[in-house]
Amino acid sequence: MSTIAELKAREILDSRGRPTIIATCRLGSGALATASVPSGASTGKAESLELRDGNPKRYNGLGCRKAVSNVNAEIAHAVADRKFEDQEALDSFLLGLDGTPNKSRLGGNAILAVSIAFARALAAERDVPLYLYFASILGYEVQTLPRLTINLFSGGKHAGKQVALQDVLIVPISSRSIDESLVTAYDVYQAAADLVFRRYGMRLLTADEGGLAPPCESVEAMIQTAVEAIEAAGYRAGADVALALDVAASHFYRGEVYHIDNLDLSSSQMIDNIQGWMNRFPIVSLEDGLAEDDWAHWPKLYEAARPKALVVGDDLLCTNPARIGRAIAVRACNALLLKVNQVGTLTEAASACQVARSAGWKVIVSARSGETEDDWLADLAVGWAADQCKIGSITQSERLAKYNRLLAIESATGWPEIPFRL
Repeated sequence: MSTIAELKAREILDSRGRPTIIATCRLGSGALATASVPSGASTGKAESLELRDGNPKRYNGLGCRKAVSNVNAEIAHAVADRKFEDQEALDSFLLGLDGTPNKSRLGGNAILAVSIAFARALAAERDVPLYLYFASILGYEVQTLPRLTINLFSGGKHAGKQVALQDVLIVPISSRSIDESLVTAYDVYQAAADLVFRRYGMRLLTADEGGLAPPCESVEAMIQTAVEAIEAAGYRAGADVALALDVAASHFYRGEVYHIDNLDLSSSQMIDNIQGWMNRFPIVSLEDGLAEDDWAHWPKLYEAARPKALVVGDDLLCTNPARIGRAIAVRACNALLLKVNQVGTLTEAASACQVARSAGWKVIVSARSGETEDDWLADLAVGWAADQCKIGSITQSERLAKYNRLLAIESATGWPEIPFRL
């Protein structure tokens, strides 16, 4: 049993200069920990609600003072001197206190900040690394590190919408360690930067997650440029380094039509379009290839893509166990993009992870476009034995903090990076 002696929060800024929350939890034992929470730009309809102030005169309505106040007042008062047996006990208590299906009363951001700060305090109290504490939530014995999936080019909501596709990422599939993967990512990134400068006259201007945002004339041109960057860096496309696409199709789906590259495509035509990319390029992972409400066509996309690539659900699933269960039943995909703040507490995210694993799915632990320098995500990816970890590019401190934490865990454990498998 652990007692919460003190709980407080304050507003900080994320990597886009927008407000988010940091919470501090002190246990009766004296263990003290803080945790800050991220915020997404590409968000699914089923995500837990980030409570924002709505005051247009302050941060254009994006302030988090209400959520901070909920931590400092109602939540802190409710948990004061209360004993909690474990993580699930605290998270269940918070859900009951909020009392809404999407955490709209207290705020998903407020609840998650408390959930993770408590987790980190428990790890300190037990004198174990955070990744081992996370592993204990699911009863895992981990011995590997996640395969990195690293942002190279961005469009969509992460950049200037110069192309509809949200991200083209690289997967260093032949590397055997986090260190090797980051060396490869550096080489490819520098080759890409040189390539887009020569081709487009573009300086090193980056998107939300640190990726380059060249003004490519089409999605296919962006993917082709990524392949050229891999080869210019001295690697074999498809053998040493493969590609992953975050299509984020919900953001260009209107009126049951996909508006992409000056084309208006039906769902079947969009699937054919994706198949064309997969036939021409070494794509091993396809995220949100269709819109989150286009359930009828996701099984068709799965059948078309799965021999060559993972079919990953993000907006479709929102780390929600019920939506994951539906996707399993209709065979919509075979990989979960796990974002803890989509669902709102560590316990709910753990449940989502277990549901996905029970179906034999891969699990990809992911950061968000609005991140902080907090590195708990790296520990979560390790502790929950993620097949992949999607943090962003190899620039910007909020991304590098997590990569550097993975390097530290690698140095401490000597564990290898998990092999890439479809």
